[in-house]
Amino acid sequence: MSETPGTTPANNSLPLGPTPRFLTRNFGVPGIDRIEVYRQHGGYESLAKALTQFEPDALVEEVKKSGLRGRGGAGFATGMKWGFLPKDNPKPRYLCVNADESEPGTFKDRVMIMEVCPHLLVEGTIISSFATKVHHAFIYVRGELPLAERQMARAVREAYDAGLLGKNILGSGFDLDITVHRGAGAYICGEESALLESLEGKRGYPRLKPPFPAVVGLYSSPTVINNVETIATVPAVVEHGADVYAAYGTEKSKGTRLYCLSGHVERPGNYELPLGVPLRTLIEDYGGGVRGGRQVKAVVPGGSSTPFLKPSQLDTPLDYESVAAAGSMLGSAGVIVLDDQTCIVGAVLRMTEFYRDESCGKCTPCREGTFWLVQLLERLEAGHGKESDIPLLADICDNIFGRSFCPLGDAATMSIVSSIKLFYNEYLHHVTAHGCLVGPRARGVAVGAGANV
Repeated sequence: MSETPGTTPANNSLPLGPTPRFLTRNFGVPGIDRIEVYRQHGGYESLAKALTQFEPDALVEEVKKSGLRGRGGAGFATGMKWGFLPKDNPKPRYLCVNADESEPGTFKDRVMIMEVCPHLLVEGTIISSFATKVHHAFIYVRGELPLAERQMARAVREAYDAGLLGKNILGSGFDLDITVHRGAGAYICGEESALLESLEGKRGYPRLKPPFPAVVGLYSSPTVINNVETIATVPAVVEHGADVYAAYGTEKSKGTRLYCLSGHVERPGNYELPLGVPLRTLIEDYGGGVRGGRQVKAVVPGGSSTPFLKPSQLDTPLDYESVAAAGSMLGSAGVIVLDDQTCIVGAVLRMTEFYRDESCGKCTPCREGTFWLVQLLERLEAGHGKESDIPLLADICDNIFGRSFCPLGDAATMSIVSSIKLFYNEYLHHVTAHGCLVGPRARGVAVGAGANV
């Protein structure tokens, strides 16, 4: 990982420096996936500190104070989410770690945590379970991630053998069991209620809300659901303290994130940087710029379910508020860069095909709408479309958005709506020239500037 400074912390004298490595400090250490090596490098010290220096409620307050927000996409305050668990419910509580990473453009949880340093997630799960008074936690791993599942299962076994799981952990009187569950491989199971259905042995269909999982979750009991990166960050908050962690990032988006950089860049990969680092810095300083010296045409900042940003927005800080103000979402921080030889219509078609194939089919707008979106995009991409197909695409998106049972329907519309807004002339070129504006299938003369930016 490069050490080029990103966002400068509020206090430049902080011991971690301007580019902190809360999650990746041991990345590259040989054998760090084994418990003995992990403990040699400070592993499970945060767990000991949490169990001896905090009461559960105080630990929840510490996480609230740190400003840690969910890293799965929504960005909801983690400590506040934990606080939603009802205090008077007699049923057992559960913690579910959402390791069903499947958003196109996102590969941080698998590559950086579960495969490389699985004990970091185990430690975070134990601390989070202690804070929320949970005695049985589940790590739900996507079915297409066999190595990640094997690494997590082995790490959990090693933790049991070391007395870090089971009864009376480290003599604290706290008991916890962790079950690693491998899903059957469905994008919909990344949605929290569908994940719960799958854990219960049912088909992964989303549930109607309310009630929310905090009240009626797994086995109809109070349940906390958090993303892998969120839970893996908790040990750093305990180790360094909420004030140190909150000093990085921005006023409302605190700490660091794992940014997944892919697409047409020289050095794709995962980079841990403070929230608020400019998009341009991530692409140019860390990613080495656009591949082959080409220019940026568009950027997807938070996985394929987020709207495009245009080249004039490359100085947008990568935090929740700034990206939202720019018209998109930070989401899962899966940054996809498209160069100036990318056919936008073709790229959007491939994204939409994914959502059509992954729709669970439970609700009509998503099931039927994604099918028709692909039909229209295929017709346009093949050069057989009509100009009326473009507003028809937007109309179908309008009938899907906000009318689906879960966010998958909304996600399917994001790239289409934003690309029509930013690149209308490129859609029109497919109609008038019967081919792409750029790339190997380019045909005809560009219509206007080729993009409304």
